[in-house]
Amino acid sequence: MNKGSFAFPPAAARAQALGEIHARPYALVPSPRVIFQLAFLTEGGTTVDHAVLSDLSRSRGVSPPARDANHHAMSWGQGTLRWERHTEFSTYFWDAPAPERFGGPVPVHPFGDSFSPPGTLISGIRLEIRPDTPETREAIACFDPTSLCYSEVKEGQASILTDFRQNGDGLTQILVIDRGMTEAGRGALVQRLLDIETYRTLAMIGLPLAQSLSPEIRRIEDGLTAVTQRMKQHARDEADEMLGEITRLAAELEANAALSLYRFGASRAYYGIVQERIRTLAETARPGYETLGFFLERRLAPAMRTCQSVEERQANLSRKLARATSLLRSWIDVELEQLNTTLLNSMDRRAKLQLRLQQTVEGLSVAAISYYVVGLVGYVAKAAHGLGLPVKPETLTGLAVPVVVIGLWLLVRAIRHRHAEEDRA
Repeated sequence: MNKGSFAFPPAAARAQALGEIHARPYALVPSPRVIFQLAFLTEGGTTVDHAVLSDLSRSRGVSPPARDANHHAMSWGQGTLRWERHTEFSTYFWDAPAPERFGGPVPVHPFGDSFSPPGTLISGIRLEIRPDTPETREAIACFDPTSLCYSEVKEGQASILTDFRQNGDGLTQILVIDRGMTEAGRGALVQRLLDIETYRTLAMIGLPLAQSLSPEIRRIEDGLTAVTQRMKQHARDEADEMLGEITRLAAELEANAALSLYRFGASRAYYGIVQERIRTLAETARPGYETLGFFLERRLAPAMRTCQSVEERQANLSRKLARATSLLRSWIDVELEQLNTTLLNSMDRRAKLQLRLQQTVEGLSVAAISYYVVGLVGYVAKAAHGLGLPVKPETLTGLAVPVVVIGLWLLVRAIRHRHAEEDRA
């Protein structure tokens, strides 16, 4: 079967979907080896990160990566500098032959005075892989016994030691004692340990934020309690004032929630990665020592529960504020309906008064017009009498009065009825 038999047009995202599984291949790590990994928060955006990496690449005579690249590697001394971009941070990984003794100086590395960090340092790790020798086992004295974690992995092929404390360079020291792992096995173990240290630090960023928000939430809860107590006695009289107070409290809460939404979500995600990496290690405890997983779980879990508690308090408080706002708006709506009813009754009374006034004016108008019309009839009668006609002006004028008044009244009534029919139409 020739290759072209399946030359079907691929989906737009097929290449990316297939390549994602190979996006973070484990480095093949020889032994003994020292590895440095620094993680920087990219607060300045990816542009700064790309500029730093481009300068490093040009200094080594290597083409810089594309702006949308997420991985890049270049030779540096006796090792390789690897860069990787993540959502809110980037990592710089460099390995080299291990010095003569554990924690000894490394003469040439890429993180010297000429290195310009792309952001603030969030995680720094120095990991050494050494064979199982008496000198290596003596390195246990370099760690703090109060927080020392010591465990076996890969069915005894390696031991892990760390105290999660920073050395003089501000780096967390990790020692891996190698008892015959392959280069691929070392690379997988190294990547898991680097991920655990990096992501556990990132997960803990949410704790200071949670601790700073807790007093604010307590203050808003107290404010809501005070308002709801007032609502029991003064809901009608002070509804507008209390609604303004609750609206202010709700605005403060939502501002804090918006500030912490991403951070708490990221902490949950990072904590999940740490737990997954710890499970993958499949540690076996050394007698008298804690495993990395037990040590971290004992300290990370309470911090994550604190973040979760603050997040839940924010959500619950938001619902309580919404209910209190709804209650106050109900009182205000009742007051508005009462005011509207009073206003409508007042308008109805004014309409009735206007109708009576209109009827009175109409009556006066009929009388006034009748007076003038009767006067005209009187002038006509006098003129006829002067011409010799047998007409008495007084008699004719008197007889014209009821006729004129009734006629004008009927005329005004007909006009009013026509206007009423036009309004109804």
